[in-house]
Amino acid sequence: MARLGDKELFLLDMDGTIYLDRDLFPWTIPFLEAVKRNGCKYRFLTNNSSKSGQDYINKLAGMGVHAVREEFVTSVDALIADLLSGPAYRLCYVFGTKSFQGQLRAAGIPVTDRREDKVDCLVIGFDTELAFQKLEDACILLNRGVDFIAANPDWVCPTWYGSVPDCGSVCEMLFRATGRRPRVIGKPQPAMARLAMARAGVPPEKTVMVGDRLYTDITAGFNAGVDTAFVLSGEGTLADLESSEVKPTWVFDSLAALHRAWEEERAESARQIEEKSV
Repeated sequence: MARLGDKELFLLDMDGTIYLDRDLFPWTIPFLEAVKRNGCKYRFLTNNSSKSGQDYINKLAGMGVHAVREEFVTSVDALIADLLSGPAYRLCYVFGTKSFQGQLRAAGIPVTDRREDKVDCLVIGFDTELAFQKLEDACILLNRGVDFIAANPDWVCPTWYGSVPDCGSVCEMLFRATGRRPRVIGKPQPAMARLAMARAGVPPEKTVMVGDRLYTDITAGFNAGVDTAFVLSGEGTLADLESSEVKPTWVFDSLAALHRAWEEERAESARQIEEKSV
């Protein structure tokens, strides 16, 4: 039986789990401090491919959370690892933000935002700079037969006023227009979780994936072979849980409830060890 108190690495979704849009949840900092105080680790995992790791460091700093680059694993990180280990493309058309394109270019991926003849792969992410020209270019390239890779499959991105269409919604538009679907890299695929565990040096049995979406966060943890904690502070609801084929290991109202359960189990384990030593 899985024990939350045994976990040493927390793979944390961000939006809906530790904050909502630009509002940090009040329980986030106490939890992060407790993890470090106990000699454990956390990694922030986000499917949002519109921002860089540095963008997220700056965002969290503005909320009062000090973070460093090694504490982040983004869908772009996993995408870059995939592109560098796979077939060498001549030129990738980047359907996404300038930040997204810049990260790929800095990693040595040949990129463009023009539909040149040399383009043999279309890479798409969450595009907050979307223009119709990109949709037209994508349709032309997909009808030409280029490879199609998506950083993440999320239907929506939550904001303070509701939700906006994310990468998955745009991919659905392109499918309706061209009949082509992408190969997806981010959650729910296991690549991000596996990359985070490898970088942190923590095995799956000591790891837990925490998130507010069953179809991305929890499924990613399941696919990576780690226990999962579903929190109800963001998009997901108990109704979603009833209809989901993938069930989390634990369900909590928020990260605060998870924090309490983790601390209680660790305290109980410490008590048992002390009693045995007497």
